[in-house]
Amino acid sequence: MKFARLLTIAALAACFSLPAVADGDGKDRVTRPEPTQKLRIRPGGSGPQSHHLNLGINKAVIIELPEDARDVLVSNPQVVDAVVRTPRQVYVVGMKAGPANAFFFTASGKQLLNLEIRVERDMPELKSLIERNVKGADITVETINDNVVINGSVKNASDAEAARQIAMRYVTDPDKQLKKDAVVNRVAIRGGDQVMVRVRVAEMQRSLAKQFGVDLTAAFDVGKNLPISLSSSNPFSLLGQALSSSTAFNFGNLKGGNSVEAIVKAFERSGLIRTLAEPNLTAVSGESAKFLAGGEFPVPVARDRDGNVQIEFKPFGVGLGFTPVVLSEGRISLRISTEVSEITGENAFVSQGGLAVDSDGNLIQVPGITIPGLRVRRAETTVELPSGGSMVMAGLLQQSMKQNIDGIPGLKNLPILGSLFQSRDFQSGETELVVIVTPYLVEATSPKNLALPTDGFVPASDAETILLSRLNAVYGNKGAPAQGSLKGPVGFIVR
Repeated sequence: MKFARLLTIAALAACFSLPAVADGDGKDRVTRPEPTQKLRIRPGGSGPQSHHLNLGINKAVIIELPEDARDVLVSNPQVVDAVVRTPRQVYVVGMKAGPANAFFFTASGKQLLNLEIRVERDMPELKSLIERNVKGADITVETINDNVVINGSVKNASDAEAARQIAMRYVTDPDKQLKKDAVVNRVAIRGGDQVMVRVRVAEMQRSLAKQFGVDLTAAFDVGKNLPISLSSSNPFSLLGQALSSSTAFNFGNLKGGNSVEAIVKAFERSGLIRTLAEPNLTAVSGESAKFLAGGEFPVPVARDRDGNVQIEFKPFGVGLGFTPVVLSEGRISLRISTEVSEITGENAFVSQGGLAVDSDGNLIQVPGITIPGLRVRRAETTVELPSGGSMVMAGLLQQSMKQNIDGIPGLKNLPILGSLFQSRDFQSGETELVVIVTPYLVEATSPKNLALPTDGFVPASDAETILLSRLNAVYGNKGAPAQGSLKGPVGFIVR
């Protein structure tokens, strides 16, 4: 019995004995096996106990577990809060928009549940809110963290703006500043959103100028050695110059070598100006557009140290700028500005020039310059019109009368004879201006339906130009080019 027990111990020792390895000097060395380590990574959302949950802000769900849970781990407590009601019942509350996950373990460390949670705003509620307030809207709503993306289509631009305003207020917490950048508006407009505006500027000006003046030159001899000469030249201070050539009345030599000469200046001028401008421009709803038909003229603004003139260019001509917004079917809101300007000599600035010192200290002659004035008719406003409807955007009825009497004090007040010592300058003007605006909802068309003012023009040959003084060729229906013709006052064509 004792021998059998020894054999058993020897067998166990042989089983657990370590192998010996001979080293370099022939001695046996005992080697021990290295302990093996096990590393396991269990990412959330990939195991059999994983579930995904979309949770609204300030809303909760009840989690019922199959076994008692001892530990609950939440990755981001600011986004998700977990309240353990019983070991098998847990409340999960969404606190803030964002992603998070939660793990549930038993007392032995067994994983009961891995919950992948995304907290976001209640998009079905926002979609229902927009559709109730915006009639005919086809809207889809998505979230990116705490931001909202609106897609779909509406009838017009005002409905699109209403949907954006509702979404901004939905994502903004009470008593907080409105989150304007939290909404990405990708809503399209189903109706026509291209607007063409036609502006007509019509103006009539009538002017009248009258001038009458007498210049006297007299020479007298008082005594034998005391000659006296008198001369008066009455200016026209209103217009700045005489409009007519002078007509002289010489009364001849009087007794004793005395003489009197009178120059009468009398003239009357009437003027009529007609202005008609019709700029047309097309733009997409909500976008601005500008149009200018004219030019730019140089205006001196400064001089350098060497006396060189520095200039800037100022635009003039027919200008139009507007921003349309399609509010509803056939209703258009226009922010519009129009201008008609022309160069004129009135109120011009004239510099006579003079001497100046350059950078080297030398005197140089600076030439005179003349800066012309601009006569401008400008209007800017916001109107709301139906497509094809017209409205007088601006109007002006102006009458002005100016009159000056210049003369020699005392003498110009004499009855009848006072007219010989004075000049009268009279100016009258009347202006009637009307600006009419008409917007249209437009769509693209085929190029064959459009015509140009240059269509049908054929230049004359050398023989026609020299012998018949023609600038364009004249032809009948047989030789006419197969071109479309213009309809309405939209251009000019020479046939």
